[in-house]
Amino acid sequence: MEYRKLGKWALRVSEIGIGSWLTYGGSVDKKQSIHCLHHAFEQGINFFDTANVYAHGESEKVVGEAIKHLDRDDIVLATKVYFPMGNGPNDGGL
Repeated sequence: MEYRKLGKWALRVSEIGIGSWLTYGGSVDKKQSIHCLHHAFEQGINFFDTANVYAHGESEKVVGEAIKHLDRDDIVLATKVYFPMGNGPNDGGL
């Protein structure tokens, strides 16, 4: 796996990341999702992307389950928060 330096810091991010938009917590079952994320990590992928609206929060849960036993220093986790998750005054935006 090739890595790139992120910004001026020493953080190195895999050139290939794995996202979870239409799959984890939705169309792919949890066990298979976790297997896929672990396999990606074993191949050197250290960048995982998710968001609170992916499968209405289920994607973040699956990614969290998959990475909970990995060393935090070995992964780069990105998540996004903007789109509404409900109708409450604090359910959307930044």
